[in-house]
Amino acid sequence: MNRRNFLKNSVASTLASLIPFNLALSNNDKANISDKILVVLELSGGNDGLNTIVPYGDDLYYKHRPNLGIKKEDLLIIDDHFGFNPGIVGLERLFKDGQMAIFHGCGYENPSFSHFTSMNYMHTAAPNSGEEYGWLGRLADNMAPNTYKNLLINVDKSQSLAVRSENHVPIVFDDPNRFQRQGFDTQKQLLSNIGVSEGQKAVNKTHDFLLQLSAGANDSSSLISTAWNDYKRQVDYGIAPTDLDKIAALIEHDMPSRLYYTSFRDNAFDTHVHQANLHRRLLSYASDAIRGFMEDIDRIGKAEEVILLVMTEFGRRVPENTSLGTDHGAAGPMFIIGHNVKGGHYGTIPDLKNGLDDGDNLKFTTDFRNVYATAIEGWLGINSKNILKKQFDTFDIFGGTV
Repeated sequence: MNRRNFLKNSVASTLASLIPFNLALSNNDKANISDKILVVLELSGGNDGLNTIVPYGDDLYYKHRPNLGIKKEDLLIIDDHFGFNPGIVGLERLFKDGQMAIFHGCGYENPSFSHFTSMNYMHTAAPNSGEEYGWLGRLADNMAPNTYKNLLINVDKSQSLAVRSENHVPIVFDDPNRFQRQGFDTQKQLLSNIGVSEGQKAVNKTHDFLLQLSAGANDSSSLISTAWNDYKRQVDYGIAPTDLDKIAALIEHDMPSRLYYTSFRDNAFDTHVHQANLHRRLLSYASDAIRGFMEDIDRIGKAEEVILLVMTEFGRRVPENTSLGTDHGAAGPMFIIGHNVKGGHYGTIPDLKNGLDDGDNLKFTTDFRNVYATAIEGWLGINSKNILKKQFDTFDIFGGTV
């Protein structure tokens, strides 16, 4: 089995990385890697943007949603047009502190309404292309093209396509206290025996490569376990930390990783039926976790080094359905949150009268890759064209206040 086939066929889960965690970067790679960190949180299932950032100033919102429309008096008012869902007190605080940028109408041409396909497009940043690697994976390759050491950590039950890379194998784990190396059944015996005997010597180049991978997996699991065991949560993340506390623990431990990816699990935001209370509760969990994470990052002295990008695979259809929920839609808001963010509204606000397609879905007004490009170029200082396969305009959101 050659190196590339081994990497492609190995299943990444619980602890997916088989590469040493410490970075031995070439001089060229060091030039592209700063202290800045990008964390991405995925609201899986398709978050309803209209009931997250509510356009209460538009009467058509209530016409389309006679039952699900949230009354003005119940909202956390932002301005004379928008209000936050009453469940997201944490995000309201961040927005009022000028640390949250709201990007309106994020989507892409010819949207898919399939969870799998839409998330594939969001993960690869390449709709309708069949792209093999994720946008964060390509970003890691661009940041460190001359090394196979990791810049990526994915906290989840299984590896996201977003972190799949040609040259980097991400650290993927769920519970820092329970590590195991997983693979296909035909690989498990091989994976279990590699490097077990102390002083085991390579018999050829492929064996040497596998021995290095095995050692790297053991080192990585030890480092992450130590970071988690040393971490003492001192802020309130609410009921569901959404794994952001684990990322805070690694950042506090000064891990060399610069790209982190995690998600709100199990398609939770797929709110087809009786949405109102469920959606408010989900937003409350996510909002409290985000607020807790940003407070934690500030506590450990990393507020100047970290931003959080929040995305979902698609918005929801504008009209409510007969089950008092919302069906798969198209455009919706994205967020970037951080101490150095100029908080406010960005992009063109979707038009509920003239901005709907034949299926009553919001037409996108901001390509979601404009937001990715903003994080890549504006925050990390990397040319996004090489990563996104095209030059996308960026928003001026970093430094000062709007």
